[in-house]
Amino acid sequence: MHKVESQNTERTSFSPAISISFEQTQCCRAHNRSNNALIHILDDDSLLNIFSFCRPVVWEKEGVPAPRFLEGGEWTRERWWYKLVHVCQRWRYLILGSASHLGLSLVCAHATPVSDMLENSPHLSHLPLTIDHLDEKRHVIAESREGILLALQHRGRVRRIRLRMSVPDLQKLVMAIDDEFPLLEHLYIMANVRDDTSLTLPGTFQAPHLRHLILESFALPIGSPVLTTAVGLVTLSLNNIPLSSYFHPNDLIHSVSLMPQLETLGVHFSRPPALDIERLPLHMPIVTHVTLPNLRWFGFMGISAYLEAILPRITTPLLEKLQIAFFRQLTPPVLHLSQFMSSTESLRFNSINLTFFREYITLRVYPSDGADMFAYALWLKVHSDQPDRQVASVARILNTLKTPLSTVEYLTLKHDIGFHEDSEAYRTQWRELLRSLGNLKTLRVPNSLVGELSCCLRPDDTEPPMELLPELKVLVYTATNDHSGAFASFIGARKDAGHPVALVRC
Repeated sequence: MHKVESQNTERTSFSPAISISFEQTQCCRAHNRSNNALIHILDDDSLLNIFSFCRPVVWEKEGVPAPRFLEGGEWTRERWWYKLVHVCQRWRYLILGSASHLGLSLVCAHATPVSDMLENSPHLSHLPLTIDHLDEKRHVIAESREGILLALQHRGRVRRIRLRMSVPDLQKLVMAIDDEFPLLEHLYIMANVRDDTSLTLPGTFQAPHLRHLILESFALPIGSPVLTTAVGLVTLSLNNIPLSSYFHPNDLIHSVSLMPQLETLGVHFSRPPALDIERLPLHMPIVTHVTLPNLRWFGFMGISAYLEAILPRITTPLLEKLQIAFFRQLTPPVLHLSQFMSSTESLRFNSINLTFFREYITLRVYPSDGADMFAYALWLKVHSDQPDRQVASVARILNTLKTPLSTVEYLTLKHDIGFHEDSEAYRTQWRELLRSLGNLKTLRVPNSLVGELSCCLRPDDTEPPMELLPELKVLVYTATNDHSGAFASFIGARKDAGHPVALVRC
């Protein structure tokens, strides 16, 4: 096993957390002999196994919202070994001599004395660097900026870069990400303020071992060498793509076809193009069909026509999550989305949370009961600032998605606005919405919609009582107001038909 050689009088002084002198190690050894002698019985391999168990989980993928997921975890946990090298000289040599085995890295974060860490610590010169600055509320101070620039000069050691700050601060730093970064695995750059400003990576930048690329507000052509050479990408998320970098669906499909390991793909445009995408010139040969064998998460924000052009030409056998947001289209066409959802066997749909906001609608579809709000299989957002048309819009979307959503058994309605409509057309819209979910067994209605839904579910003489929600078993409603007699006619009609529905007030 390789050992780190040093002289006993040398001091490692880049950070108080790792600063060790010969005198300190001698004191530690004396203390350990008297109080913790048993641990020194262990051989080096046993100690290394113990140290391996001390490594924390940096990237927790489950149960986190999309932005946190793309951040890649808690990188500051990479400092786990800093205190262990305080214990004694043996531990220090063993840990630093097994840096690759233990996955050690130096974290250059806010308020880190990067200069001391990189220039005055020769024993640590072989360790990879993690640059982590998620500064959301303030400008980067000069000292921190100089520290980042200094760390970026050590291109051969940088393993991960994560920057989130204002556009002016980013513009001063991004230009230093040039030439080749041979060890770089994770590049995450997000701008705090979304505006029309776009950032650009230097044309000389290369990262052949890049696995995670997350950029916001970057003018990065889909044919950029950064993408064409990083064939091992696992995560590709391009957010707030400016119009100057708008690319045709053919170009996107061709690029991702060269990324067989891709697990997460996000394509979020800043605004719709002025041109009809079907009339844009094709820059790549038409790709008839592409299989993304490892893709599990696909996120898209743009116009529905763009998505509809992509979905018929890709197969994603392991897809678990679809996250889609459309620009201001009251009722976007989603025919190919329906076919795609139906043909993707890994997608499961069991419950829906449908929420009405003042300017948009969200539809979350879960493979189970939806207890974990982020474990959805489909998240669909449609912008609509006309509340009186929102129900009609959702009804048309659900009717198009009727086949893949035929297994849904639970529907929970939520809202941020009050509809307060009282018309036959409004009643018809709600009934069309509910008719799309023919297998529904449980319906949950919030207090503010009890009056409207009670009216809409009231049976009439034009259709049999079992025509609407034939499988419904439970109707749960929240009542903070006086809703005496709510749903009485619907419950009575179902009872008379021999298919009673349990009414639960909570």
